[in-house]
Amino acid sequence: MHYRDVAVLAPCLNEAATIAKVVSDFVRALPGCRVYVYDNASTDRTAERAREAGATVRFEPVPGKGGVLRRMFAEIEAAVYVIVDGDSTYDAARAPELVAAIALEGFDMMTAVRDNAGDAQVYRRGHRFANRMFNWLLWVFFGQRPKDMFSGYRALSRRFVKSFPASAHGFEIETELTVHALQMRVPCAETVTRYFARPRGSASKLRSYRDGVRILAFMVFLFRDVRPFAFFGIIGVILLIAAFALGSPVIVEYERTGLVPRLPTAVLATGLVLLSWLSIVCGFILDSVSRGRLEAKRLAYLAVSARFMPAVSDLGNGSVPADKARTGQATRC
Repeated sequence: MHYRDVAVLAPCLNEAATIAKVVSDFVRALPGCRVYVYDNASTDRTAERAREAGATVRFEPVPGKGGVLRRMFAEIEAAVYVIVDGDSTYDAARAPELVAAIALEGFDMMTAVRDNAGDAQVYRRGHRFANRMFNWLLWVFFGQRPKDMFSGYRALSRRFVKSFPASAHGFEIETELTVHALQMRVPCAETVTRYFARPRGSASKLRSYRDGVRILAFMVFLFRDVRPFAFFGIIGVILLIAAFALGSPVIVEYERTGLVPRLPTAVLATGLVLLSWLSIVCGFILDSVSRGRLEAKRLAYLAVSARFMPAVSDLGNGSVPADKARTGQATRC
């Protein structure tokens, strides 16, 4: 069994303690695959260790996971892409199942939902709460609630990768991947996999509060771009409520006395009403623009060949059990 048309993408920053194991584990799990490690300005021996383990190593000096993945998607050609972090926290043995979901079931994105098996040392309580909160916010903004939108372990189809207009710079890239899949309504699914503690000598690059604020802001910007009428409509309604709250006493006073003693308040309320309707009209116009952008994305998606790799066409009769090759344990997004 050979996975010669599968590319494993591992963006890395100072992962010398773990990257060799990640590369060797995926080479063993997906025989014949190509493992690419992009060194994101590491100051340790990450590149050397990855090359010794058999990976193709390239360098991206501009910091940020989003930028690294954007370059990977542009430069690497494959039928199926597997994204994984270089910290050895994901189960490489499940990679054939993720690839089978893309190659056999026709999914465009298969996400590995992290399961820490109850070990609080693996997945900190604060991070788990934040993950649930952001998943809930995604449901509020876009109407879908994934189980783990921040998972760094995914399999993607060529169609998805080559039509994905990545714009994120850092850890927001997982949010953008999820929102793009929801906006395009492509077939995607999730499956639960083990999530392991970082080995000794490996440190997380995530800065909880700073990156959390950046992700929240990025999610709001995506909401504005993907659903502009809802975004500007909410702003318009808020402004209209404020205008009525300020202007109602002025109107009541005018009806009672025929005078407008609070002229500045009346002017402010009038301005808020005008801004409210302006916001709503902008939402209407930008909604048409957003629909045009969505059509362009859809055409780009359809322009990419749907051909799946012949090297894994016999999955289910080979190294992956038939029930797992049919993704029977997966749930649709």
